[in-house]
Amino acid sequence: MSLEWFDRVSGELQDHLESICDKYDQVGHMSIDRGAKHPRIEFYVETDDDGREYFCSLFYDPHNEEFYTESYDLDLEHTSRTILTDIDDLIDAVHESFHDYMNEEDIYVENEELYMDDEYIDEGYELDNEFEEGYYEEDYSEAIENEIEVEWITPEVTAYSHEDEVNVTYQFGVVQETGDGILRRFNRVITTEDSLIEDESNFIFSKDEAGTIISMIASNMDSLSDFDFE
Repeated sequence: MSLEWFDRVSGELQDHLESICDKYDQVGHMSIDRGAKHPRIEFYVETDDDGREYFCSLFYDPHNEEFYTESYDLDLEHTSRTILTDIDDLIDAVHESFHDYMNEEDIYVENEELYMDDEYIDEGYELDNEFEEGYYEEDYSEAIENEIEVEWITPEVTAYSHEDEVNVTYQFGVVQETGDGILRRFNRVITTEDSLIEDESNFIFSKDEAGTIISMIASNMDSLSDFDFE
């Protein structure tokens, strides 16, 4: 079994996807889970509450060295696979899933606006508080279930700070389902208008990769530049 094709595609896919459409370039993100039995590349958008909503998963079968997507047939009540033979098929699958997701979001927003419209309520359709709270509790619980469970081993550790303007921290944890390591990076910047900008990114890696990553960084430290605020 080989992950050579998976690694090649993972390295090239992000560059290809950035050019598929302006909307994806603005909101689309990609994450890689190499440590699973069938490694996968997942695509998501970030939500207003700093969560994630996944709209596409590309799985890789290392035995047959092929990518595939999975879908559930409600009529037949079973999961089916669609084999993706080349990188163009992968790009098309992600692009199509992205627009399907965005179209569903547009419909949801339109319906929500109609439901909350003042004129609609004035006609006698008052919102029931118990229904409204139950709806959002169910939606929130489903979102939590889709998140990965991480045991954070360390607190946030400051890697870099510059006066009161920039602060970069890292935190190390372990993904409960796979046993992979995860590094979470927080970047906090104070703008000239005294507003706070926060950026969070996560990097997941397996135990087998850790030594190589550490070695590559240590061997190339002299090639890196310091932050320059002048």
